[in-house]
Amino acid sequence: MIREPAFAGQFYPGSKDALIKQFESFLKNRDFKKENKAKGLVLPHAGYIYSGKVAIETIANFELGNTIIILGPNHSGLGKDFSLSGADAWDTPFGRIDIDKKITLEILKNSKYIQKDDDAHRLEHSIEVQLPLLQYVKKDFKIVPIIVLSSNVKAYEDIGLELASIIKSSSREITIIASTDLTHYEPQDIAQNKDKIAIDAILELNVKKLIENIKKLNISMCGYAPTSIMIETLKNIGACKAKLIKYQTSGDTTGDYTSVVGYAGIGLY
Repeated sequence: MIREPAFAGQFYPGSKDALIKQFESFLKNRDFKKENKAKGLVLPHAGYIYSGKVAIETIANFELGNTIIILGPNHSGLGKDFSLSGADAWDTPFGRIDIDKKITLEILKNSKYIQKDDDAHRLEHSIEVQLPLLQYVKKDFKIVPIIVLSSNVKAYEDIGLELASIIKSSSREITIIASTDLTHYEPQDIAQNKDKIAIDAILELNVKKLIENIKKLNISMCGYAPTSIMIETLKNIGACKAKLIKYQTSGDTTGDYTSVVGYAGIGLY
């Protein structure tokens, strides 16, 4: 089974040529040194005109593994709490990306929580929008797409241990991506202040602090669950550094700062 693109022509251009033109405008022929191999990335998932520059500059700053586990939040409410795609491949305007079936089977075999389920993926954009960005920067990789609906913090910790064990025992180089936007629809100054607090917790690799501040300050970060799982996983495989590559809001595109959405690109290594 092939998972066909559901949001091409909406969140991002629907043709290869249009994608290349947009990505070239974002990068402007900059030469990124790729000084570190990323164990993980935090990337936004809005329409490319708003968040694409943040995402692609972050991706371009790091070497990535040949298998990429992508954790995204569930916006539709469909499917299971932790849904792993059952497709054989995902299609994009750049072409087909195969699922890493070996890692997929290991996850299904060893996780108490993650189950095969395609309902969660059918109408969800948070993973799909990452794929053309990754294909433009990295030519050959496989993916493991997982959508997260649950707010069970203990499950985030347990899945972090499960995924870390699989990664450590695998011969493959694996990068994890957490797909998330930050504050939604607040004035620029408020969004920036809230987002800095969330970003600082991510840079500290501190899941407890991240979730406590999200609850205390009502930070509308849609992908805090995928981000928490990624951090828990990476701490268990030795990630010790994180770097903010780029931050901006939708207001930087629209010029309207009265109600913005925040976007951050962060590398963990």
